[in-house]
Amino acid sequence: MFNDCIIMAGGSGTRLWPASNSRRPKQFLCVPGASAASSFFTDAVDRALALTPRGGGRVIIIAGESHVPHIIAACGRYGEEERERLVLLPEPQAKSTAPAVICGALYSRLLSPEDRTLLVLTSDHIIRPLERFTADGAAAAAFARKDRLVVFGIPPASPETGFGYIQAGEALPVPALPGGAGGPAAFRAASFREKPDRETAEAFLAAGNFYWNSGMFAFSSRFIIEEFRRSAPDLIRPFEALRPPEAGAYTREGGIRILRSWAGLADAYAAAASISFDYAVAEKCTRTVMIAAGFAWQDVGSWDEYAKLLGDRDAEVYRADAEDCFVDADIPVALCGVQDLLVVVRSGKHGEPASVLISGKGKTQKVREIVEQIKAAGRTELL
Repeated sequence: MFNDCIIMAGGSGTRLWPASNSRRPKQFLCVPGASAASSFFTDAVDRALALTPRGGGRVIIIAGESHVPHIIAACGRYGEEERERLVLLPEPQAKSTAPAVICGALYSRLLSPEDRTLLVLTSDHIIRPLERFTADGAAAAAFARKDRLVVFGIPPASPETGFGYIQAGEALPVPALPGGAGGPAAFRAASFREKPDRETAEAFLAAGNFYWNSGMFAFSSRFIIEEFRRSAPDLIRPFEALRPPEAGAYTREGGIRILRSWAGLADAYAAAASISFDYAVAEKCTRTVMIAAGFAWQDVGSWDEYAKLLGDRDAEVYRADAEDCFVDADIPVALCGVQDLLVVVRSGKHGEPASVLISGKGKTQKVREIVEQIKAAGRTELL
């Protein structure tokens, strides 16, 4: 059990462009196979609520200002008691994950000076089942209480080049869990490796001691602040000038608290470098433990993966000699004499920018290149 949980809900999810964009990013898209009211984001909130206590556990949501309406709408599915545990901290700027972690950890520390265990969750993954994630989370909390930085490593199913990797060192005994339950396998994190080329990824898979980096971490508030001071002092320094927010700095919208004014936060973000938590702290920490995840995890990092999970959509599609094509469109689409295409159409009738993606199946990782071309052309309104 963790005292508080930090959900990183920013980002624009450009790998699933154009369905995912800055106005409605990936984390607010539906999760295939779940109820219509569920999204990647609400799944993350469910995990956070399951691992924090009622009557004292906070779920700290870090997101951009443009995400606020989506978060308010998404949280409407929760009851009053659950919404009371949520607090939304809008970021003044998007500065990658390290400033977001600092922001959440310092907020927790300022409101509760005693040392607290914290869990950092991403909001764009599919994780099943919740019960197994909760059990692995209990082991992570036990290590966090012993001054360790904990990361969840995912046993690799293939030589994936789109993920970072963690090299597992010697096995570690898992601290006793509540009720005497057995825990997952745990290892010293020997090294973090960046996204590899195909040959290196195959070598990692063959070695048997490399895991995908899930991007989810656990630690105590005191420990992580000390690690930032040691590994990234210039990054944390402007944030340490922050003081506890005034009571009047919050508004309540849709039943959740939103910190609308935190003196000094905008200045701290302006001074902060845009850097990931992995680069800033995790790769430099000498007390990192990797939990080998027993839960199923999917990043859904491309349209190829998302399309397989979505299956046939309710799009109005007409086909003539067209085979094995996936279509997600909000206007009628006709396909003639083609195969193995992935077509995504957003007409703009729902307020988003009008845009169309046509890709060969198995090629959708190149959407990243398209997004960079759009930025270079100065057409960021399409994103």
